Amino acid sequence: MAPDTRGLIAAPAVRVRDLHRSFSADGGVLNGLDLDIAGGEFVALIGRSGTGKSTLLRALAGLDRDVAGHGEIEVPANVSVVFQDSRLLPWRRILDNVVLGLRGPDAAERGRQALAEVGLEGRERAWPFELSGGEQQRASLARSLVREPQLLLADEPFGALDALTRIRMHALLRKLCEAHKPAVLLVTHDVDEAIVLADRVIVLDAGVVHADVRTDRPRAELRSFLLKKLGVREELGVR
Repeated sequence: MAPDTRGLIAAPAVRVRDLHRSFSADGGVLNGLDLDIAGGEFVALIGRSGTGKSTLLRALAGLDRDVAGHGEIEVPANVSVVFQDSRLLPWRRILDNVVLGLRGPDAAERGRQALAEVGLEGRERAWPFELSGGEQQRASLARSLVREPQLLLADEPFGALDALTRIRMHALLRKLCEAHKPAVLLVTHDVDEAIVLADRVIVLDAGVVHADVRTDRPRAELRSFLLKKLGVREELGVR
C-alpha cells in the first residue's frame, strides 16, 4: 500500500536560516536572513546597492567560502549560475562553451538541443566574438540549462543589454523556465523586470528581507508598493 502523503508539505528547493555574511569588522552585509524558495518557483531579489543581493546569490552558489559568517543554507545538488557577463571562453567555439565539463556520450547533442532552445541553432561553430551581446547571453543560458539545474541563480543577466533585447530575453527566460522548471533566484535592480518575470519579489534592506510579495496583484499597485519599500519617490521615476 502506498504511504498516505496527504497534508505533507514538500521541502523547499532553497532553505536559508539566520544567514550572516560580513566583509569587515564594521558591520555585516547579511544580518540573519531567512529565505525559502519552492521547487519551480521564480523569485526576484531587489534592493538598493550594498544590501546583500549578490552576496546572497554567491552564498547559495557556494562561491563565498572566504567570507566571514554563519547560518544554514540548503540548496539542491545541481545548481547553475548566470552572470551579467556571459563568461564565454573566447578560445572555444559556442558549442564547446555550452558543453564544457558536461559528461556523457550525448553531451554534444544535448548542447545542440540547448542552443536550438535559445534560438542559436546553426551557430554551434561560431566564436563568441561573432555573437551579439544578446546572443552571448543566450549561449550562457544554454550552458546553464543544458545541465538541467534544480536551482538557477541569475545575477543581473540582462543588465548590459539594450531595452529591446532585454524584452526578448525576458520572454525567452520565462519560456525556458516553464519548460525546465528549475527554482530561480534573479538578482536585479529593475523593479519592472522583477514584476514581469517573477512569481515573488523580495526586497532586501540592511541584510534582511524587508518585503516578500507575490506578483498576482495589479501591476501598478505592486510597482508602487515595491518602490516605496525601496525608498524611491515614484513621482521622480527613479529605479
